[in-house]
Amino acid sequence: MINLQELDREREHEYLGKEKECGIISMKKGMYVSGFSIGILFLDNCWYPTIPGNVANLSTYDFPVVMKVVPNCTQERIHIGDPTLVDDIIATAKQLEAEGARAICAACGFFGNFQEQVADAVDIPVYLSSVIQLPWIKAGLKINQEVGMLTADIHGITENLFRSCGITNSDYVKVKGLGELPEFSAIVESRGSFNNNILREEVVDAALELIEENPNIAAILLECSDLPPYASDIQRATGLPVFDFITMIKWAHMATTQKPYHGFI
Repeated sequence: MINLQELDREREHEYLGKEKECGIISMKKGMYVSGFSIGILFLDNCWYPTIPGNVANLSTYDFPVVMKVVPNCTQERIHIGDPTLVDDIIATAKQLEAEGARAICAACGFFGNFQEQVADAVDIPVYLSSVIQLPWIKAGLKINQEVGMLTADIHGITENLFRSCGITNSDYVKVKGLGELPEFSAIVESRGSFNNNILREEVVDAALELIEENPNIAAILLECSDLPPYASDIQRATGLPVFDFITMIKWAHMATTQKPYHGFI
């Protein structure tokens, strides 16, 4: 007879092997799809290309994810951590949870302003900003080494953001904003298009400038969810480890979809 408790641990039918083809399979109410691990919150009313590598591009992932728009959650509101967004963000996170998500992430680093509140509101792990990785990154560096961070909006990198993401000391973080660069500004301003070659050059040059200004930087964190398409370019140009939303989302996926090794069940 099939073990329903074991099925439940597999989190709603991601995979049923031949040994589990027969028997009763239950489904919780409100769950309309199955087989995905990560639910991703993303912004409303944005207008620019989300190319492969971007958090909001489904081809970025080699595992299923489900995305949901947070109603009325615009760039302008999320960048300043507008507190009136919290109810809509929590409601959307709860929808993803009800539909079977094992963990919740987001497609903008400034969702991190609501990290603590959303984590308290649902019963699955929540990782809303790539900023959450900072303490882990720093733990692998020498005492005097620093982490360089690239962001779309330097004015949005506040103590409230760090605090909500569980970071009590950000002195080792050196930040550079990209929002005023000629081509990258197309993302911030939702202009509908950008020249990808020029944008790539801007981002790589900004990373190199950040390291030149702060020679103790030993790792790079890409705070913005639009930057992962350029992570490999930054890594090659700087020779440093590069962390971003995708390293975090893959980490959350792996932690919530562990499978037994063959022969050891």
